[in-house]
Amino acid sequence: EESASSSISLFLSAIKYSYSNILKRDITSGIKRPKRERRIPSVLTKNEVKRFLEVLYNKKSKLMISLLYACGFRVSELINLKVNDFNFEEKTGYVIQGKGRKDRVFNIPEFLFKNLKEQVTKQKAGNQEYLFTGTKGRLSSRNIQKIVELARIKAGIQKPIHPHTFRHSFATHLLEQGVDIRMIQELLGHADLNTTQIYTHISQEQLKKIKSPIDILEGTKTLP
Repeated sequence: EESASSSISLFLSAIKYSYSNILKRDITSGIKRPKRERRIPSVLTKNEVKRFLEVLYNKKSKLMISLLYACGFRVSELINLKVNDFNFEEKTGYVIQGKGRKDRVFNIPEFLFKNLKEQVTKQKAGNQEYLFTGTKGRLSSRNIQKIVELARIKAGIQKPIHPHTFRHSFATHLLEQGVDIRMIQELLGHADLNTTQIYTHISQEQLKKIKSPIDILEGTKTLP
């Protein structure tokens, strides 16, 4: 369902188009668009991530989804990973020209190190440029979406899950672990810290850890 601000923006765009292309008049300066609403994204719990990965029996599929969560990749970044984007000696990899054409480094998770190295070796042996390919060449975002939807049903998770959900979960879980939000900004490749700030609104676990001042007063007794 579209938000009110999105509907208004769409309407204003239609008006602007009509004036510019039909009436040949420029009214850009007179239009003030509403501020875009920032919706809180859906996030998986750590237990849900575990359940999700457990139902992925295909080794390649499990590695792809694991990388989305383990490194906070966008789907476009995952399907564009190339076999030469990894430095296994340094245990690092590179996202080349992701969204906003901003390159960044990521750490190869120890948990995925062996499988990732095997996948790179396999792809190189087949003269493949990309880390993940199918029968028709490089995978599409639709391929990843199908894997996610089927696994969601198998895992019995009711909330809507998209490939991007794992990126949101990655950021939220790091925040819950106490990782500085500026570091999370770098890991996600956000140019603006304001974009990363959305995760401060969804980290409920951090809020649960905060004690009321009355609970830490020494010598106080409970009410009768």
